[in-house]
Amino acid sequence: MSFEVKLPLFEGPFDLLLFFIERDELDIYDIPISKITDDFLGYLHQLEKLNIEVASEFILVAAKLMRIKAKMLLPRPQLDEEGNEIDPREELVRHLLEYKKYKSVVDEFAQMEENQLCREKRGNILKEIRLLSETVNVESELQDLDLYKLMRIYQKVLQRYDLEQSKPTHQVVPFPYTIEEQKIFLIDKLVQNGRMSFLEIVSLQKDKIAIIFNFLALLELLQLNEVHLSLGEGFNNFWITHTKGEFVS
Repeated sequence: MSFEVKLPLFEGPFDLLLFFIERDELDIYDIPISKITDDFLGYLHQLEKLNIEVASEFILVAAKLMRIKAKMLLPRPQLDEEGNEIDPREELVRHLLEYKKYKSVVDEFAQMEENQLCREKRGNILKEIRLLSETVNVESELQDLDLYKLMRIYQKVLQRYDLEQSKPTHQVVPFPYTIEEQKIFLIDKLVQNGRMSFLEIVSLQKDKIAIIFNFLALLELLQLNEVHLSLGEGFNNFWITHTKGEFVS
């Protein structure tokens, strides 16, 4: 009975170290160097058992890990110029942080590359560039210029001018009335005359816009209880009186 052992492949030794740190949820600033060294060497031993050639960079990092482990076992700490204790893991942590930063950027670039490969490339680019260069080549156009071409251009310019002149134009004219102004206007007329029929109000300002604004103003006055309506004589006619309440504009 045979079985297969599959090991994950890593792009480099720091990729493997980050895998161990993330897998075991370790603090990258306080790496348990003994544990991570054993895991790193265990991975290399598994590669050797499977007759997989171990890259020299993995062997170099393994040697550095064992050196750091040995330094941390020494009873005498190493001090800097100011007398502070030097952490043997400091250089390793710095390299891991830099690698982690660049790895995140590489992943983004890889995603961008994948998205770009999924897009369809444009065709006939050289043909389009050639056509554009021919259209903007003024010197070649001037060399082939003759009276017939000048007349054709002049005809196109005239056609374009006629087309621009025949386009419809729209002019926005603001209304010379507002509902608030017409409310004041109607109240003043009602106060002067006592009561007025709707036909009389229409006759005050006979243009269509004024009639519409007067009608809307009457509706608002009626809602505010400023006027009172009563049926009058004639078709669609009624009397409008001003109530005794004070009008507020």
